[in-house]
Amino acid sequence: MAGKKSGSFNKDGIEGLAKDKPVVYEIQNKKGDPLYVGVAKRGRVEDRLKEHLPGGADPIRGGAKVKIQQKSRISDAEKAEARAIKNKQPPQNKKGK
Repeated sequence: MAGKKSGSFNKDGIEGLAKDKPVVYEIQNKKGDPLYVGVAKRGRVEDRLKEHLPGGADPIRGGAKVKIQQKSRISDAEKAEARAIKNKQPPQNKKGK
């Protein structure tokens, strides 16, 4: 069964997301504005997103929802991440990444 493509930005919401392929993820605020865009390798989706929760290693402030887009290869996910950062300019992505 395929996992969900979006969920609440909390432990429960993250645990139901698809994790069998590399993904590009977007953490959004309550209004749906992008705060942060990142990638996660297959099998690391849940762990990577949990690092962004409050108290995690790389917390994202104000996140309410997370959306993922599965890709067949990590290189495809990285290209999509770069495009999304360039187009959306999420405020919590480090400049020049």
